[in-house]
Amino acid sequence: MSRLTLLVLQILVAVVTVALWHGLTTYPIFGKILLPPFFFSTPVDVAKQVVDWFVSGVIWKHLWVTLSESILAFVLGSIGGVLVGFWFARQPRTAAVFDPYVKMVNALPRVVLAPIFTLWFGLGIWSKVALGITLVFFIVFFNVYQGVKEVSPTVLANGRMLGMNERQLMRHVYWPSAMSWMFSSLHTSVGFAVVGAVVGEYLGAAAGLGYLIQQAEGVFDVAGVFAGMFVLAAFVIVIDLLVSVVEKRLLVWRPAVGEGRV
Repeated sequence: MSRLTLLVLQILVAVVTVALWHGLTTYPIFGKILLPPFFFSTPVDVAKQVVDWFVSGVIWKHLWVTLSESILAFVLGSIGGVLVGFWFARQPRTAAVFDPYVKMVNALPRVVLAPIFTLWFGLGIWSKVALGITLVFFIVFFNVYQGVKEVSPTVLANGRMLGMNERQLMRHVYWPSAMSWMFSSLHTSVGFAVVGAVVGEYLGAAAGLGYLIQQAEGVFDVAGVFAGMFVLAAFVIVIDLLVSVVEKRLLVWRPAVGEGRV
């Protein structure tokens, strides 16, 4: 499938979804509107709300706050996950000792940590960053750990036969092996970094998209809630595209899907 065809199909899905939403909230079927606008709003009202936010400039402050929190959570959580993942993969004894504790902490529902982080770090951005880090860290950690563990024994043995030391093995064998796994986790982590920031803002903040959505929900402004969600969705897509650009740049050596097949 060509890139243009894929893009057209993706846009078509969005158009059909919005058209269905508009039809079910605007036109009665068998004498009844299936999705009452009071509960589901309409695409027109949501679009008007988004445009009003950007034209009036209200949204920019909230976007900047959420962007700062998300990027900090994404960067710090990813760096921590990569470093600890590599360390555990290269130190099996250490990994075995800490394995049950890592699983225990990972099993904790992150939302219950939000009030604790608020007590520790206050209502500023760092409580939201801390929540985002807990979401991002484990996704990256487990993928990097698995990527390093999945190194081909044959490639490793060949590297040692060529006289590679540990630093060279790390650079030319372990790191490339983990890279694909790492970027796969980073695409997922983008959304979780934003989720951590928004949930933290929703529970207690003075600015941010989560705060904006919470305020709209408090006055039963369904259009405002959906508008905030759509801005968030666009926000995540933009960050994910940036990750994809970096991925293509760093993984230029990786063959495209289907290459090498007879």
